[in-house]
Amino acid sequence: MTSHFPNRQSSKTSSFQMLENANQEILTKILNFNNPAITKQFLETLQSKNALYHKIIQNSPDLIWLKDSNGLYLLCNQRFVDFVGIPESDILGQSDTTLKAPNLSDLLKVNAEEAIALDPIVYVIENQATFANDGHCEVIEVTQSPLYDEAGNLLGILGIGHNVTIRKQSELKLQKSEERLALAMRGANDGLWDWNLQTDEVYYSPRWKSMLGYEPHELEHHFRTWLNLVHPEDKAPVLEQIRAYIAGTAHTFEAEMRMQHKDGQIVYVLSRAFLVHRNLDNQAIRLVGTHVDITERKKADLFDDKHAEILKMIATGIPAPAIYDEIALLYEGQHAGLRCSMLELENGRLLHGGAPSLPKEYCEAVHGLENGPEVGSCGTSTYTGKRVLVENIETDPKWAKLKSAALPHGLRCCWSEPIKSSSGEVLGAFGMYYNHPALPNEEELNDLISAARLASIVMERDHAQKRIRQLAYTDILTGLASRAHLYQTVEASIQGYKRYHHRFSLLYIDLDDFKGVNDSLGHDAGDLLLKEIAKRLQVVCSKLDFVARLSGDEFCIVLRDMEKEEYSAAAIAQRCLKQISYPLELCGRYITPACSIGIANFPEDGTDLATLLKAADTALYAAKAKGKNQYVFYEPELTKQAEYRFQIEQYLRQAIEKKELYLVFQPQIHLKTGKIAGIEALARWHHPTLGNIPPQDFIPTAERIGMIKPLTEWVLKTACKQVASWHHKGFAVSPMSVNISPEHFLDNDFVPFIQHLLEETKIKAKHLNLEVTESVVQTNPKNLEVFQQLKSLGVSIAIDDFGTGFSSFASLKHLTVDYLKLDKYFIDDMAIDRKSQVLLRSMIDMGHNLGHGIIAEGVETVEQVQMLRQLGCDVAQGYLFSRPLEGKKVPNFLRDKI
Repeated sequence: MTSHFPNRQSSKTSSFQMLENANQEILTKILNFNNPAITKQFLETLQSKNALYHKIIQNSPDLIWLKDSNGLYLLCNQRFVDFVGIPESDILGQSDTTLKAPNLSDLLKVNAEEAIALDPIVYVIENQATFANDGHCEVIEVTQSPLYDEAGNLLGILGIGHNVTIRKQSELKLQKSEERLALAMRGANDGLWDWNLQTDEVYYSPRWKSMLGYEPHELEHHFRTWLNLVHPEDKAPVLEQIRAYIAGTAHTFEAEMRMQHKDGQIVYVLSRAFLVHRNLDNQAIRLVGTHVDITERKKADLFDDKHAEILKMIATGIPAPAIYDEIALLYEGQHAGLRCSMLELENGRLLHGGAPSLPKEYCEAVHGLENGPEVGSCGTSTYTGKRVLVENIETDPKWAKLKSAALPHGLRCCWSEPIKSSSGEVLGAFGMYYNHPALPNEEELNDLISAARLASIVMERDHAQKRIRQLAYTDILTGLASRAHLYQTVEASIQGYKRYHHRFSLLYIDLDDFKGVNDSLGHDAGDLLLKEIAKRLQVVCSKLDFVARLSGDEFCIVLRDMEKEEYSAAAIAQRCLKQISYPLELCGRYITPACSIGIANFPEDGTDLATLLKAADTALYAAKAKGKNQYVFYEPELTKQAEYRFQIEQYLRQAIEKKELYLVFQPQIHLKTGKIAGIEALARWHHPTLGNIPPQDFIPTAERIGMIKPLTEWVLKTACKQVASWHHKGFAVSPMSVNISPEHFLDNDFVPFIQHLLEETKIKAKHLNLEVTESVVQTNPKNLEVFQQLKSLGVSIAIDDFGTGFSSFASLKHLTVDYLKLDKYFIDDMAIDRKSQVLLRSMIDMGHNLGHGIIAEGVETVEQVQMLRQLGCDVAQGYLFSRPLEGKKVPNFLRDKI
């Protein structure tokens, strides 16, 4: 390489020699800068090739220059020329000060003297430099180092400028990325921890520490520090999760835990972690993770869960005091140091509802206070129906009379919100207390309102339940206990007997003929009577006895005060009969009530509620059957009778289908001629198990259970078919009498049924006589119409059991009937009882005068026949003439009478 150094010709030879000697060192430094792995053998091969040296230097991507000891440029490559922007010929032989290249100052920060002074340290400086030829900017890392000959004399300065732009850009990106991570962690409220699993040392970031209230210099960097701060209940589960993650049995680590804040509060933390790397033995070395403060979220979740739990308690009927305590604890958990209470308002007085954190003495002092405008916060709030906020209990006039109860327990302020129902009625008050004077902030005020609303749900539910209980356990009409309350009381008495062996009796009371009062005077009068009966029963009983109305005109008394004779079951029953029978005026009419009573004793007549009530009801039924207005003690025989009645009721429903019913026929005789006047069809029932069941047992049952209509229709069909059969055989029997129930007689379908039956059996209407009791003898137009329609058909009609009912004689003039049938009751003692004779004569004369024939039933003696003939009776029937006959025996009887 040829170079000219103006003004320095004497140094030309020495400079070229220095350059030649430095070639090897220059190239070595260049190659070592880029690739330290160049071998010595390779360098020795290159030493002999100066031309190659020059080519390598010229094509190097680095800036390369060489200065002599005086700072004059001896050599530079094309990369350096591009940077300076001056031809190589203008650079060589010049110094930094003589070159007019401003960008050299950006590249070169030290001169040769400084480089020498730094010897043997290589001086490295990074500069941002701009290339003069194209103006692009690169970051150049400059290395300037001194060169010496063998004698140690300074030959010059070698400079190399290495392009580090890409590296610097990468470092800058990394730096920005790290800054972003730091900012993101700060924004995400994360605290960082780095646990060295081999040394057990842990790095806790400042944010991690501040999360728990500590300064950056506080807390020891050790794992036990973390252990000491974790809540005892959470420590073992979290450690187990960590072990599982480190062992590889769990793919991730994420845990929620409670940690202790420096001020003693609990902080909820979400911790996530990952393993940084493992060693060659696959053992975990470091665990890095973050902590996030989730206290607010957790408190909100816990609040919502607790709130939902309280609503569930309300819905499932948990007692109000237990719910009040839970509500208080719920809101106390929202604010440190807060204490809450709930007071119910009843008849103007404050009643303790719930205050789990307030002293018992204070709650007792407030309980029972009458509310008013100057009765603390809650008393004033319930009185005015408005919110009352007292900042300082000690100085507020509303607390003048109550502060002595509050201040000793540290209560300094009280805020009260009225608890109202959905209709706006004040039910109570919710109070919040602190141990320091204060007014609520926005959050506390919202919680006060929210708590009062939640408490209102409980109180309104409780009021509704009390009302429901009152309705369920109290008879609204009479004010006595209800059926449900009676059942509860009897059950309690049974349980009491198991403990204390206290016997008791149950009186089952039913008014006699109460339906007549409702029918004649109206239901309003009936209600007045029931109220009066309730008062009279309460007068009869002692304070220990229990009186209830079951339903309608049925009452029950549980006698528990039975030690004295005057309070025995019989004595109380007698007093009930007497007290109830006093006359009273209802709707302008005087009536004399009466009742029947059934008595059952516990445990003799029943050891449970159902059995005892059944026994008392059975005894009541017996009292009714015996004539009413009396009492009957239960006896086992009564149950048998009741079971018999029940069996009749059940079997009767199938008796017709199973053809267990049949007819017998009793002839009727003309008293003057002795000839057959007619015949009466009588129903009989033979059951395969019960045997023969008399009509007086199954006919009333059929009427009670609604079977009388199909039973009567069966009797009519069977009787008419029998008449047709006899007529076909040449035996004239007329008429055939059949008893008809009043209910069936007045049925809309009855007349069409009779008409169809006559057509079906082809018997004449005059051959059928219908007997009905005098209860249908009314002036009701409907009744008169039925009689008229039957008479139009030609069917004869008889009034059965005449003289024993409640019909009006005046109504007979409106009816066209054929016979009056005198009841057996008048016939039995007519021979010895003058009154019976007088009554019979009167009824027979009246019947004849109205154009009716007279039939006497139940005739059993010759004397009765003689007297009936003397009185003018037309027809008689009874055992004296014939017992009821089977259908096949009737023709023989008829032959004997011809």
